[in-house]
Amino acid sequence: MSNPTTPARHLPPAILLMGPTASGKTAVAIELARRFPVELVSVDSAQVFRDMDIGTAKPDAATLADFPHRLIDLISPEETYSAARFRADALAAMAEITTRARVPLLVGGTMLYFKALIEGLVDLPPADPATRAAIDQEAAARGWPALHAELARVDPATAARLHSTDAQRIQRALEVFRLSGRPLSALIAIGTKTALQYRFLSIGLLPSDRAVLHQRIAARFEHMLAAGLEAEVEALRQKYRLRADLPSMRCVGYRQVWDVQAGLAPRGELRDRGIYASRQLAKRQITWIGNTLQPQKIDCLCPDILGRTSRLVGSVFV
Repeated sequence: MSNPTTPARHLPPAILLMGPTASGKTAVAIELARRFPVELVSVDSAQVFRDMDIGTAKPDAATLADFPHRLIDLISPEETYSAARFRADALAAMAEITTRARVPLLVGGTMLYFKALIEGLVDLPPADPATRAAIDQEAAARGWPALHAELARVDPATAARLHSTDAQRIQRALEVFRLSGRPLSALIAIGTKTALQYRFLSIGLLPSDRAVLHQRIAARFEHMLAAGLEAEVEALRQKYRLRADLPSMRCVGYRQVWDVQAGLAPRGELRDRGIYASRQLAKRQITWIGNTLQPQKIDCLCPDILGRTSRLVGSVFV
């Protein structure tokens, strides 16, 4: 999105590389960084947390030394991070990269962050502890699917894009409705779209065969378990004062391990629960890309994925 009074060709470029979990985004981004004068900015709501490495598929230390990613390891797992803060941090990073005649390449799977960056943010009611506590009490008594059904009555558009157990987002949508009397989807539609002084190239890595992506997701989660995800969560619980309702512990993989360690789910179901949650996340990400962000699409299963992506990115430097 650019200022309509400024010819787009005169604006500095920025590349957005998005895709569902296990689509190979990070590997492609690193290879692009080898070939082009780009610098990487993470668009990942889980990788902002320090000490959460295995379950977030954070690049290892050697990779980060060679190819630094901005907006990784920003906060403690006890803290929260918002789309508004991401937008401010990302724009600051992009400006700094651009001043050095480099091109920012933003890579990740948190589609709300991409949307917030491109379109700006609507002025929503701030969090209200009393309202959230009331919603949590209702969820404890009736279950999140029941509250999802309530949300579907007052804000069907938002409910349609949320899973019935997506506690954090259901809570926020109901909170906004109860505080403002207006659906979250309606407030977002009003928006505050802010023109950005960048010429965006948006690329979406999407699978031509979801069954193959599901195989990748299963292998990826199994690798995380083998790499010590359970031990990582245990260490986090010992180092920090964590609760199940914190955003860090709601991240896919961490929530499933938390439930096992808290005695809320049998350990024998951990693998299947983690894979299922990852598949649901990928489904939501794919929906966001197709329906909302609408980038130029490349098959993430294509053998020539790097060649195709490089040709698109190369056009930025012509």
